[in-house]
Amino acid sequence: MSDSTPPVNPYLTVEPLSPSDEKLWATLIHIGGILFGFLPALIGYIVLKDRGPFIREHTATALNFQITLVIAYVIGTVTSLILIGVFVLLAAWVIGIIFAIMAAIAANQGQGFTYPLSIKFVS
Repeated sequence: MSDSTPPVNPYLTVEPLSPSDEKLWATLIHIGGILFGFLPALIGYIVLKDRGPFIREHTATALNFQITLVIAYVIGTVTSLILIGVFVLLAAWVIGIIFAIMAAIAANQGQGFTYPLSIKFVS
């Protein structure tokens, strides 16, 4: 008769990140949003969300904010025909940069951060 425990698959085990690695990845994900939009937050959320509570919180927060920015960019683009959209696009761009820097600083210091004006899509 065989043993009832399933074989251990090393590819399915998830090693938690060290606190310094969590801070590093969270900082990079927030800064990456400035350059690459929602992709760093999405990839970080998918790959790192199970590696620690700190990185899960920051990747979900960054992803929620980046999705909110995409919505603002779409609204700004559609309404740019009536000129107000240009101001919406400019405001979203500036707010995205400022808040991403603030979030990266908080992540680097090991603190949580909540983006103002962000809609919560993932948790």
